[in-house]
Amino acid sequence: MNSGPPSIREFDPGFQIQFDPQSFRFTYGADVFGPATPELRHLRDVRASLKDPKCDGPDPLYAIAMDVGRNVDAAELRSRMLLYGVVGYAKGRVGVEPVRSQGHVHAVAPHCGWSTPELVEIWEGKAIIYLQQKVADDAGLCVAIEAKPGDVVVIPPAWAHCIINADPEREMVFGAFCDREYGFEYAEIRRRGGLAWFAEYGDGNRLEWNPNPAYTDSTLEFRSARRYPEFHLDEKRPIYEQFTSDPGRFQWISAPGMFSELWQSFQP
Repeated sequence: MNSGPPSIREFDPGFQIQFDPQSFRFTYGADVFGPATPELRHLRDVRASLKDPKCDGPDPLYAIAMDVGRNVDAAELRSRMLLYGVVGYAKGRVGVEPVRSQGHVHAVAPHCGWSTPELVEIWEGKAIIYLQQKVADDAGLCVAIEAKPGDVVVIPPAWAHCIINADPEREMVFGAFCDREYGFEYAEIRRRGGLAWFAEYGDGNRLEWNPNPAYTDSTLEFRSARRYPEFHLDEKRPIYEQFTSDPGRFQWISAPGMFSELWQSFQP
């Protein structure tokens, strides 16, 4: 791990990076690469999946820096078809909902023929990772996982999901390993006006969950982040540092067929 103070206030991700919520930009340490200009997601980009598509909210909603890491690790990441990304969320609300991503399913990556998984690590703030098995009349299992700094969540192949800033009073930041040939599928979620459940603020900034009538009845389960012993994760070290000490540890992200049987009954 790099020397010096942590680059994120609550959690040191294993390399020097800082998110500025005023400029919506990332700054990197001298030995770290990353895009000079992040991708921004604006309110107009997510309206089709909001409960109230005409609502007001912060703009931009979040900034995305894809392909980030230490210079010495760049070749290893490329050779393993892995990509590390960092996302910073605004504080506030979008209408009655928390600031969140619009929801998507990972497209099939050409090099492996799978809708690939993702490994998310919360750095700052309070997050909820919402997942549902399918984007169909019956959404299957629906899960809302609460995660704090240092927690990780595995998003399995082909599950629809969104990531929520669950505290309207502060920003939220997370890092994630994903496949280098990542792609997102939005069309069916947009056609249904969002995912199967909406998180909405009630009294005292308490989140309440209400079903999207574009889906049939479904049950939503609430969980805390877990440890994932099946992937041999080390809860005491950031995921980037685990990669640098053992580059093959996360090969299942870009080669999910390694665990084809596990995914059939996987629980996030």
